[in-house]
Amino acid sequence: MGALSAADALSALSAAQDTGAPIDRVIRAEALASPEAVLHAQSLHWGAARLDPRTTPPDDRLEGLLPLHLCLREGILPWTRIGDALVIATCQPAAFDDLRQRLPNTLGPVIMGLAAEADIQDILAARHGATLCRAAESCVADAESCRDINKLTPVRAALGGTFALLCLGLLAAAPQIFFTGVLALAVISLLCAQGLKIAALASGVARRPDPDPAPVVPLPSVTLLVPLFQEDAIATALVERLSRLDYPRALLDVLLILEAGDAQTRAVLAKADLPPWMRVVEVPPGTVTTKPRALNYALRFSRGEIVGIYDAEDAPAPDQLHMIAGHFSRAPPRVACLQGILDFYNPRANWLARCFAIEYAMWFRILLPGIARLGFAVPLGGTTVFFRRDALEQVGCWDAHNVTEDADLGIRLARYGYRTELVPTVTREEANARAWPWVKQRSRWLKGYMLTYLVHMRSPARLWRDIGTRGFVGVQLLFLTTLLQFTLAPVLWSFWLLPLGLPHPASGVLDPVLMTALFTLFLSCEAVSVLIGIAAVSRSPHRGLLIWVPTLLFYFPLGTLAAYKGLSEIALRPFYWDKTRHGWSQPDAPVQVKSEDPRLDG
Repeated sequence: MGALSAADALSALSAAQDTGAPIDRVIRAEALASPEAVLHAQSLHWGAARLDPRTTPPDDRLEGLLPLHLCLREGILPWTRIGDALVIATCQPAAFDDLRQRLPNTLGPVIMGLAAEADIQDILAARHGATLCRAAESCVADAESCRDINKLTPVRAALGGTFALLCLGLLAAAPQIFFTGVLALAVISLLCAQGLKIAALASGVARRPDPDPAPVVPLPSVTLLVPLFQEDAIATALVERLSRLDYPRALLDVLLILEAGDAQTRAVLAKADLPPWMRVVEVPPGTVTTKPRALNYALRFSRGEIVGIYDAEDAPAPDQLHMIAGHFSRAPPRVACLQGILDFYNPRANWLARCFAIEYAMWFRILLPGIARLGFAVPLGGTTVFFRRDALEQVGCWDAHNVTEDADLGIRLARYGYRTELVPTVTREEANARAWPWVKQRSRWLKGYMLTYLVHMRSPARLWRDIGTRGFVGVQLLFLTTLLQFTLAPVLWSFWLLPLGLPHPASGVLDPVLMTALFTLFLSCEAVSVLIGIAAVSRSPHRGLLIWVPTLLFYFPLGTLAAYKGLSEIALRPFYWDKTRHGWSQPDAPVQVKSEDPRLDG
């Protein structure tokens, strides 16, 4: 037909052989010929009619003839009847003969027709969007979801009321005893938090370097889900950054996920020149508007064996997907999830951004790898996280109502017997460098931690059975300790009254020896935090931030404000997604990201 040159044909054949992808997908993904030309050539090659919904729309009376999940998975759609024969449109003609053997005999004779994948998916979305939305909101089992967490049952009312009355009664009758009890709880949580930090740091010191990775043959197909909501300021930069990924385009499936009412982002993407391996999926309205709901919906339209998540402001390392594919190929099947390192491309924007970068270095380069090596369930980050698709679907995907769906999914994977590992590949994103937006973002994270803890502790005995003693202790250290640290921090801050010569509620209960011990503990904990901060920053590209590590003492109190905001929302609007806007802070320098030496991942 003259649509493909001899050189491009040879290149496509070579790529198809190397990747195992069908040659038509290679030609489309590499833009060697137009989709219309490829579809016309397939029609001639297979002797099948080309079906275009604009000229020959599908027969609505055939809706429901095949299960929706089968149509989405196989890329097929009952289109029309010719006499007694049923014409089924497909976008994968090479697999149609095998599919024909699995179709029910009640369909009668079946004829293959050819349609574009986008056309088939658009028709299925238009017909079944509401059904798919309901499924996206309820795919996690009731017992494992937080969607009914705000329902005031008699048991919850009795327990909550009794606890509140006991606290108020004790506060009124014996305020010193009440304060001392709260102080003891705060100190215990402080000790547990510092113990976890020390254990995580020590586990990294004893770690041996990973062996050199071997090439993966054949490479798996990868779907990247990128939820966008009111991201018109950064959508164009996102397309450019994702285009730097060096994974074979025929094996790459990038879905830009938009909410139905997001006209601003849709308008920006409409003007962008999206590559053939990148497409837009629009999520219809539903009862909640959350990132996990959008992910659940879009997953139905994807085709990758590995599913990865990126955020709108992300700039991943070009070789990241090769590292992920290689790690999965070497890992046992029970390793269902890989978490990369998150870092920032604007750490010098201001003091808040500097502290945020230090905190992320501590979490992703020291604490999270240590948590994984200690055998605890890993609370995932919301981006640069990759899953084996079959494992993700087995655990029910994401809880559409949980505002930290990532942390919740990490615990649920562990409960199903899966493991998460850390990979030394970096994605840079935008540090939230404005105080109130930082508080709003952190309040959502802490609210999600509260929701996740409440859900998984509905039945402590069952959680213990699912993840064992070590895992159960890990959940308490990770979630309960974190929440207590932020909510009870003012109790510890109150000891600043003593050096100022002001009265303290515990001065009549604690003798001088205990007071001295407490001050020693506080200083020791600060020293541990500074040590871990220095170790983390030293393993990052931001060594110029070392002098700012001690100033975290003034940074973390913002988290207490966020914790109380999140705590109030648990009762008032637990599923509200406090959106973080991106594009406010430009990169400090042109964004260049590369993966790191695996010996430096903590």
